Amino acid sequence: MHTPEQFLQTLNGFQAQFAQLAERYEGTAQGSSELEAILDDYSAFITNEANEESWEHLNRQDSGHMSRLVEDLRKTSAFCVAIMEKYRAWKLLNGDAERTEYFRNIESCIEKEFGSFQVTADSKVLLVGSGSFPMTPLYIAKRTGAEVIGIDIDREAVELGRRVVEELGSGLKIRLENVFVEHLDDIREVTHIIFSSTVANKYELLDQLEALTERDVIVAMRYGDGLKSLFNYPMQKVNGRKWSLAETVLRPGHVFDIALYRKA
Repeated sequence: MHTPEQFLQTLNGFQAQFAQLAERYEGTAQGSSELEAILDDYSAFITNEANEESWEHLNRQDSGHMSRLVEDLRKTSAFCVAIMEKYRAWKLLNGDAERTEYFRNIESCIEKEFGSFQVTADSKVLLVGSGSFPMTPLYIAKRTGAEVIGIDIDREAVELGRRVVEELGSGLKIRLENVFVEHLDDIREVTHIIFSSTVANKYELLDQLEALTERDVIVAMRYGDGLKSLFNYPMQKVNGRKWSLAETVLRPGHVFDIALYRKA
């Protein structure tokens, strides 16, 4: 277990490493093993319940430095995850399909993504923030036969994601687009929506989606509170006239939890 001082020192160390690796990124697979290692270490750190006490202690101090550090860590770790997904896509396309602990952790979360609101072959699922290695669309389409749409604002991520889908899921009903959610022609046909936990404006988009979607749509919001907020954007209050929290899926030992919303 870390003392509060050691805990803070560790966070500063992670931030420095993430910032250095993000700055070093040059659009190739160089440096991927180092980034894999730090993401695995960071995942283990935020899912270690022994660190909760130090986290609570530092938060009670209400330090401006702590708030800025947490925000910086969210941004740089999210950027590094995006880079790591590109590394993973390139490795797959070059014949090397190894998985890191970080990706194993994410994949094991997908199984219970929608809690009691099941996805079937008749569903149409939208993933906001699909990334370069679209694990969730592949998993859902393979397991359920549902149609899955992934959107991302990173054009390179979408192009790599399409190649990964062609490699691993040829014939599955998966479509990846470099568009904003309001520009999806078939948004009203979507029955289930998933927000990646590293999408910073996910609650703004949720508010926007109320007018764009049908009455019975289900939204799975990946989030991280407490210690997990070091790696994820936390849960926020929603407009009660638009959305209501239907269910939470808490995942001890996993990098994010899931909040399920239905229209109010």
